[in-house]
Order: sequence, then C-alpha cells, then structure tokens
Amino acid sequence: MKKPFLTLEQLKEIVKKYPTPFHIYDEKGIRENARKLKEAFAWNKGYKEYFAVKATPNPFIINILKEEGCGVDCSSYTELMLAKALGYRGDDIMFSSNVTPAEEFVKARELDAIINLDDITHIEFLEKTAGIPKVICCRYNPGGVFITTNGIMDNPGNAKYGFTKEQIIEGFRILKEKGAEQFGIHAFLASNTLSNDYYPALARILFELAVELRSKTGVDIRFINLSGGIGIPYRPEDKPNDIMVIGEGVRKAYEEILVPEGMGDIALYSELGRYMLAPYGHLVATAIHEKNIYKHYIGLDACAVNLMRPAMYGAYHHITVMGKEDAPCDHMYDVTGSLCENNDKFAVDRMLPKVDIGDLIVIHDTGAHGYSMGYNYNGKLRSAELLLKEDGSVQLIRRAETPMDYFATFDFCDYYKSLAEDMNPGKQ
Repeated sequence: MKKPFLTLEQLKEIVKKYPTPFHIYDEKGIRENARKLKEAFAWNKGYKEYFAVKATPNPFIINILKEEGCGVDCSSYTELMLAKALGYRGDDIMFSSNVTPAEEFVKARELDAIINLDDITHIEFLEKTAGIPKVICCRYNPGGVFITTNGIMDNPGNAKYGFTKEQIIEGFRILKEKGAEQFGIHAFLASNTLSNDYYPALARILFELAVELRSKTGVDIRFINLSGGIGIPYRPEDKPNDIMVIGEGVRKAYEEILVPEGMGDIALYSELGRYMLAPYGHLVATAIHEKNIYKHYIGLDACAVNLMRPAMYGAYHHITVMGKEDAPCDHMYDVTGSLCENNDKFAVDRMLPKVDIGDLIVIHDTGAHGYSMGYNYNGKLRSAELLLKEDGSVQLIRRAETPMDYFATFDFCDYYKSLAEDMNPGKQ
C-alpha cells in the first residue's frame, strides 16, 4: 500500500490557504534520497549527479538538490537560464540536447557548461556557432534491442538519439583534431527500469566502449555519464530498486573493465530525474462531480493539464482517497478531469473506496514529469506548487496561473487591454 507523505489533517489546513488542485513536494524525502544516491556511488571519487531539470524545473526544488551537491542537466535555453540564476556554472552544468538551435549552444558555451553532443553533424555546427570547447561529451546509441538478465529493457535502435559506434569513434577523432582535450561518454538506453541490473549492464557497455575509444583514438576520457533510467515503483505491488545494490553492481563492472586498463580515475555521472523526485510529489485534487452512465465516473478539479502522463502514456499513478485509506476498495471508477478529450483520465476501471463529493484525492508519484509537462489546452490554467518543509511548514514555491497569465502574450493588441480591464476594473 502506498501512503501519502501528508495526513488528511495537514491537507485540510493547507487547502484553507491554497485551493486545490496543487502539486506538493516533500523536502525531507528529497534530501534523504539524494544522500542515499551519493552514498551508493561514494566509492567513485569523481561521482556527481546532474539532476534532469526537465523533470521538475522549479528553482526551490533544484536549490534543495544543489545544497545536497547535485549539478544540473539542462536541455534548452530556458533551462540554462534557470541554472545560471541558481548560481550554476562550468562543470556543474551538463547540456544534453538534440536538434539543438545555435543560440542554445552559444548559451551553453557562455556558461562554460559541459556540452553533450547528440549527433556527429553537430560537431561542425557547434564549431561554426560557438566553437569547440576543451571538454566535450558525446551521446552513444548502440542500436538494436537492449537486453539484460531480466529480459528486454528497451529498443535503442528506434530512438532518435545518439551516435552509432562508428560515428562516435570518428567523432572523437574529429573533436580531438579540432582542439578538444578531455572527453566524456553518455548513453540512455531504457526508461523507468525496475531492475537493479540496468545501470550495471549499461555501465559495462560504456566502460567497454571507453576502452575501445581510447585505443582507437587516443583521447583522454575523463568521465562516463550513465544518464537516467532508474525507475520508481508506481504501482503498490512493484518492487523498488535498491540503489546500494545498483551502485555495487556498477563498482564491480568498473573494477573488472576500467581498472585493469589503467582507467580507474574516470569519474562517473548520472542525470536522474524521476528517481530523484517522483515519489516525493503529490498532485492533490478535490472530487467535484460524480457521473453514472455506462460507467461510473468521479470528476476532479484537476485534469491532464496538471498531470499528463496517464493521458499521454496510459501511465499508472496510485490514488489515495484521503481519510478512507482503510476503507474497502469496492467501487470501480474512471477518475477524470474536465478537458474536452476522452483520454483525460487519471485512472480507468480503478477500484477505490466510495468517493464522495468534496473528498480530497492524492495522486502519487507526481514529483517528476508532473507539473513540468503541463499545458494550457482548453484554456486551463496550471496549478500552484507547494513545498512541505522539513519542519512541517508549507511554502508556496510557484503560484497558480491566472487568466492574465494565459492572455499575457496578447499584450501587443487592444484586446489584451480590454481583458486587463475586465480582470482589474478601474486600474487601467
């Protein structure tokens, strides 16, 4: 059984000030998890976690991770701006993008970030737009199907990312000729894996590649980025990963492959998003409607604007009806939002306790790729974000959008002025 990190009594107090829907994050859980990750890889002197900003691009959350020693993995101009505003610079920033506009490479070079190239053609593009840095990384895609002892993990051959082996060998040679001095390797082969074998298996692939690249190109490989992919147990019956077992599996591969080759000083990096934050976020909503036709529906004041994953992927997110945690789950519902799209459902045929209008609903594991995937379809407005601090207090870390936020980009026309007057009569 999944348990919320808040009680009903806490939520009743919170909603007096901050109406639902909202995302709320657990500072204590975030910090403890970051420390556990660091402990699992403490055997590697240069280890660093580069938090995937795209997962939860909130400066208050990222600053917590910064205090725990994490860097940032950015993939766009605005994410680089956010990193700069938080005081990140140089090798505390990993810039991993694809189909990259010139201005993003320029911004990354301005911040002296580590650039992780996605394609061999980007070498010339980077040189022309921003110049080749002394430290560079390239993303590897081995193609085919990625298989571990637990079976098929994913299909990298269908992914749009990365260099082939032949391309990364040639790319390293070209970059070396153009003045790059220190090199890194990156790969992301599977998403949301619930297997302690994934990172060690990926590590072996990259460690063997590093040995081959050094042999064939003579480059100085300084770091290997294992990227993300460590998953979390969205379903109550799922067995969580053991990060200590994962770290030990990577250490074993490191000592078997790199150390004998005299490459035992290579730093290891990760760029986890989901693993770092997903379990430490809830979307809190209120049941506002009940409908009985061919199915039984419970309608919330939240919708796919607040959490897109179920609508986009059919993803499972556990639901707790607050105050009814011990009640029998003897009612089958589709739990929906109000968008004019039939896939706007947080759950389909979900067995829950009887839901009454006004019940507070917690949707679990929304701390990563929750708020960040929000949008404004149907003119819906994105919710507030709150932080449950270690001392039990609650801080507003992003206010809810207002209609004026939605209409703000019409500021070039008279229509916007009339809207502003409608929102603020007598103030224009």
